[in-house]
Amino acid sequence: MADAGKDPTLFTAHSLPSDRRLWASVTNAYLGTRVYHDTLHVSGIYNGALGDTHRAVLPSPLNIQLEAPAGTGEQLTTTFVLDTNTGSFLHTLEDSSFRASQRIYAHRTLPHVLACRVSVTRLAPGSQPITVPLQSAFSPESPDLALHLGPDFQGARYLYGHTLAPEQLGAPQQEVHMLWTPAPPALTLAEGQQHRTWEFLAVVGGSQAEAQACLTEALQLQASSALYAVHAQAWARLWEGCGLDVVGPLALRQALRGALYYLLSALPEPGAPGHVCHGLSPGGLSNGSREECYWGHVFWDQDLWMFPNVLMFQPEAARALLQYRIQTLGGALDNARNLGYQGAKFAWESAGSGREVCPEDIYGTQEVHINGAVALAFQLYQHSTQDLQLFQEAGGWGVVRAVAEFWCSRVEWSPTEEKYHLKGVMPPDEYHAGVTNSVYTNVLAQNSLRFAAALAQDLGQPVPSRWLEVADKIKVPFDPARNFHPEFDGYELGEEVKQADVVLLGYPVPFPLSPQVRRNNLEVYEAVTSPRGPAMTWSMFAVGWMELKEPRRAWNLLQRSFANITEPFKVWTENADGSGAVNFLTGMGGFLQAALFGFTGFRGLRRACLRHLLPGEQARLLLLRGLGDGRGQAPGRAPGTSAGGGAVAVRAPAASAPRTQGLLPLLCRPDPTLRRVGRSGSKYCSRKTLGEIVADIGAAPLGPLGPLDSQSPSRGPEALPLDWRCRGL
Repeated sequence: MADAGKDPTLFTAHSLPSDRRLWASVTNAYLGTRVYHDTLHVSGIYNGALGDTHRAVLPSPLNIQLEAPAGTGEQLTTTFVLDTNTGSFLHTLEDSSFRASQRIYAHRTLPHVLACRVSVTRLAPGSQPITVPLQSAFSPESPDLALHLGPDFQGARYLYGHTLAPEQLGAPQQEVHMLWTPAPPALTLAEGQQHRTWEFLAVVGGSQAEAQACLTEALQLQASSALYAVHAQAWARLWEGCGLDVVGPLALRQALRGALYYLLSALPEPGAPGHVCHGLSPGGLSNGSREECYWGHVFWDQDLWMFPNVLMFQPEAARALLQYRIQTLGGALDNARNLGYQGAKFAWESAGSGREVCPEDIYGTQEVHINGAVALAFQLYQHSTQDLQLFQEAGGWGVVRAVAEFWCSRVEWSPTEEKYHLKGVMPPDEYHAGVTNSVYTNVLAQNSLRFAAALAQDLGQPVPSRWLEVADKIKVPFDPARNFHPEFDGYELGEEVKQADVVLLGYPVPFPLSPQVRRNNLEVYEAVTSPRGPAMTWSMFAVGWMELKEPRRAWNLLQRSFANITEPFKVWTENADGSGAVNFLTGMGGFLQAALFGFTGFRGLRRACLRHLLPGEQARLLLLRGLGDGRGQAPGRAPGTSAGGGAVAVRAPAASAPRTQGLLPLLCRPDPTLRRVGRSGSKYCSRKTLGEIVADIGAAPLGPLGPLDSQSPSRGPEALPLDWRCRGL
C-alpha cells in the first residue's frame, strides 16, 4: 500500500499534454471550456438546423497564459495542477525570487461567471519590480454567432449577438450576451510590494440585463476579496456531502476521484434557484463544437450511464435531468408521429427541442432503446425518492405514459410464436442494425410498460390493459440449449459485438437471471466484445462478475478502463486508442457505477448486499458519502467522530424530511480483524430515513453470507445479508 498516503485529489504535471483535447476542462452547469482554449460553450445554446445543430462557439476572453519574466537568471519551476478540492486549475511559475500563479475556474455558485485569478509574490529580499507577461489572443468572432461589440459596463467590455440558424425552422435565434474584464499584456508587482492579486472575469447571460446583473454580483464579491473564497467553500460543501474513495492503488483512487469530479462539475449547485437543465452530453460542456464530441447532443448516455450516479449523490440534480426529458417531450411526440407511431420516441441525439438531430437517420430510427433508458431513469428516481409530485404536477407522468404508448404501437404480433416482436431495431451493439427482437431492447420495453402500469395505479390513473398484455407477451430471446440470451433473433455465437449489450440485463436493467445464466451471458459476450468499443463497456462486465462473487475477474476487466484515462488530468477518451469523444462522461459514469453498484451490490430498486470489493490487497475499503435528503444536503457527522476511522455517525433527519435515497458510507471485503454486522432484509431505499437505517443495521443480528442472485431458491432478495465496515470521511 505504498500509495496509501498520497493525495488522490490533486492531479499534477510539469508540462501539458501534446494533445490539447486532453487538457483539463473547467465547467459548471452553465459554462464550460478547456484551459487555454479559445472557445467556451454555454449550456443549451446550439447553432445549426436539425442534423447540423451543434454547440455554438463563443470566443473565450480568458484564454490567458503566464509567461516567464524577462531576464530570469535561473531555471523556472513550472507546475500545472487540477485541484478537484476547489474545482480549479492552477498554473505556477517559480524560482528563488518570485512565484506567479494563475487559477482558472468556473464559479460554483455564480454559474454565469468564469474567472482567472493571477497572483505574484516576492520570495527573495529586494524591491525591484517583477513583471509577468501574459499571452492572450482574443478575437470577438464566432463561426456560429453574429456578434457585435456594445458599450462597456462597469469597466467590462460587452459582446452580444445571436445564433445564425435555429435548430427548428421558424424557431427564434438564441441570444448570447458576454461581459468581460480584459487582461493587459503584462502584470507588474511594483517596487516594494510583496504580493498582489488580479482577477479577470467573463460573464455570459441570455440577455443584456442578465449578464449585467451577474457581473454586478461577481464584482461585489470581488470587492470584498470573496469571489474565489465563495467558490472554494461551495466545493468544500459539495465534497463534504458526497465522496468516493478506496484504500488501494493511487491510480484507482485518482480514477474514481477524477470521474466523480468531472461529473459533479457538470451539475448545478444544490439549491440553485431558477436552474434550467439542458441535459448532459457525452463530452460535457467543455466540448461539443461542430465535428467534435457528438456536437454536444444528449444521448442515452445521460439516462443510463450518468444518471444513477447523480441520483445517489444529488437527487435534486437527478430531478433536473428528468426535467430535461419533460421539457423535450413535445419533440419526442413529434418524432414518434414522424415515424408513424403513437406516444413518444425520444431522440437518439437530442438538443434543445427534443426533435431528432442525429445526422445519420439509421440511428435515430432504429435505436429505440433510448426510450427504455429514459423510462428507467424515471423509475429509479421514483423508487429512490418517492417524489410523486414530479409525476403528478411536473410532467413526469406524461413521459412515462407516452413511452408506454410508443412501445404498444411499435410491437408487432407474431401468430406463429404468439409473442409480440420488435423488428428493425439497432441494439446498443451498433455493429448490428435492423435486427428483430434485441433482447436488451425488448426487456427495457417490458420494464417500461410494467413501471407505467404500477405508476398509474399509484397516481390513481387508469391502466390500459394493453400495457400489461404487451409486457407479458413480448418476446425475450433465450437459448435453452446453451442457457444464455442471444443478442437478437438469429444471433450466431462468435459474432463480434461493439459494446456492453446483453450484459446490461441484471444491472443496470432490472431483470431476473439465475447465476448460471448471468455467468453464461458474461462469458459468451466477453469473448466477442470488440476491444475498440467505448469506455463504459468493461465496467458493466465487472459489475456482473462482482455479482457472481468473482472479484479477480471483475478487477481484471475493470482494469481495462484505465486505458481510456489519460494523464495527467484524468481526462477520459471514448476509445482506448484516444479516438472519439474526450472528457467522456459516459465512460466515467460506467466506472463510477462499477464502484457504487458493483463493489457494494447496492440496487436502488430492490435490495442491497455488500460483497468483496477487490481481490487481495488491491483495495480493502470503499468509502462513500451520500446525501441524506432530496434538497441535496449531506447528513451531518456527530461531534467528536474521527474522520479517519470508527463507525460512521449520521444525524437523523427531522421527521418531516423527504424520503430520499442517501448512500451510506459503505465498505469492504471480509477481514478477520473487523467486526461484522448485518441485517437480513435490510434495504437502502426510501422506506426509512438515513438515520433509521443506520440504527437498524447497528442493532441487527449477524446473518451468514448467501447467494447474491435474486432468484436463488434458497434465499430471495429480501434476505440478503450485509458484510461490512463503516468509516467516516
